[in-house]
Amino acid sequence: MNIYIGNLSPDVSDQELEDLFALHGKVRTTKIVRDMFTQQSKGMGFIEMMNNTEATTAIKELNLHDLKGKKIIVNEARPQRNDRRGGKRR
Repeated sequence: MNIYIGNLSPDVSDQELEDLFALHGKVRTTKIVRDMFTQQSKGMGFIEMMNNTEATTAIKELNLHDLKGKKIIVNEARPQRNDRRGGKRR
């Protein structure tokens, strides 16, 4: 299951995020979203966990968890939409 993490402190590393979620199960991948040019964290990331039951437990246990002074937002990631038309929507 793919998990979205928001409201991350800018100094949280991929490894710290992985270590936190690994307390609840096997982590497949960890990715903090960073600015393409500056490599600064955009305050959000994604974790993919191997087991859906462990992922659900991690979401429940870690949502609003204090990590480096910020309460992180944790929920199941939604599939990315490829709707990049811009402008007004009808």
